[in-house]
Amino acid sequence: MGHTYSANFFHIVFATKHRDDAITKPDALWAYSAGIVRNIGADPLSIGGTSNHVHLLLRVPPHFSIAETTQKIKANTSRWLRESGRWEGWQEGYGSFSVSVSNRGAVCRYIRNQAQHHAVRSFEEEFINLLTRSGIVFDKASVFD
Repeated sequence: MGHTYSANFFHIVFATKHRDDAITKPDALWAYSAGIVRNIGADPLSIGGTSNHVHLLLRVPPHFSIAETTQKIKANTSRWLRESGRWEGWQEGYGSFSVSVSNRGAVCRYIRNQAQHHAVRSFEEEFINLLTRSGIVFDKASVFD
């Protein structure tokens, strides 16, 4: 076959250090994050979150590493947030969940409606639920170290 064809969609989630409410201008951060994603060669399909975490749904080229992609997003947004005011940084880890083409719309809606989700569920509860629903084996006591 002469060409490479792929449909790689990933839902990436990461939180502020100590899950502090440190994101004071979320819309500006989402827009800035979208620019970073485009600059590194991926497609931002949906970006959102709350004052203490970020969700991104990305279409990622087949030669991209999710770890490297997430690191670039976190590093560049951290630099921008530090220039914009007081910023302690992101937590070290992240969650990455593959998304099927048929579920893409539902994940986009989920990301857009973060404020409503967090009116009844904390970030910690949400993240544990994402891990559980994805079949990821984890030690609940060390997830948020």
